[in-house]
Amino acid sequence: MFDVIAFDADDTLWHNEHVYRDVQGRIIALLAQYHSAEWIERRMFETEVRNIEHYGYGFKGFTLSMIETAIELTEGRISGAEIGQMIELTREMVKAPVVLLEGVEETLTELSSSYDLMLITKGDLFEQEAKIIRSGLAERFSKIEIVRTKTPETYQALAAKHRLQPERFLMVGNSLKSDILPVVAIGGRAVYIPYETTWAHEVVPEDELAGKDFLRLSHIRELPPLVENLKAKN
Repeated sequence: MFDVIAFDADDTLWHNEHVYRDVQGRIIALLAQYHSAEWIERRMFETEVRNIEHYGYGFKGFTLSMIETAIELTEGRISGAEIGQMIELTREMVKAPVVLLEGVEETLTELSSSYDLMLITKGDLFEQEAKIIRSGLAERFSKIEIVRTKTPETYQALAAKHRLQPERFLMVGNSLKSDILPVVAIGGRAVYIPYETTWAHEVVPEDELAGKDFLRLSHIRELPPLVENLKAKN
């Protein structure tokens, strides 16, 4: 039924969002003398989203956005030492171990015996390559694509590049905005497996999901039985 089963990486195969939120929380604590935590967090989010078109996704853009926010909210009063502390905190993100989600290795092993597996992740090339290597999963995938963003046009281009028919393409991911709806829009199939927390920028209002045909699972271990069930129906 499927020529390729593709997976998102961050928060689908390994933990990622909590690394950002942990560092963000520590930066907010560092800046708490200047404003309330709620106000700082809101401004950080606004700055992150505004800067995506300039820096893309990843640790580098996050770091620059945090520094920019700190300078703005302190009206330039933040010290070089405090900025140095922020940089050191974000360096910890780069060195953080890649921790696989429970059930990932077994699921990929089972599916790879019958299907061609592909990894599609967005973000900084250097950062994503490093995480893929540290994950130990690279050899499970016949194709690995690191893209700047995930839109219907992105998936159409990947389908053309790899000579894939959208209806024979299955995407698995934790982000409705990036992994699910763009694939559905080009006629592909998608399986949504929510992560324990979602970055606000990736949240999709419920009313925008009306009429969208995708599947939802609570755990990645449920994926192989689902795929076999879909295959049996065809």
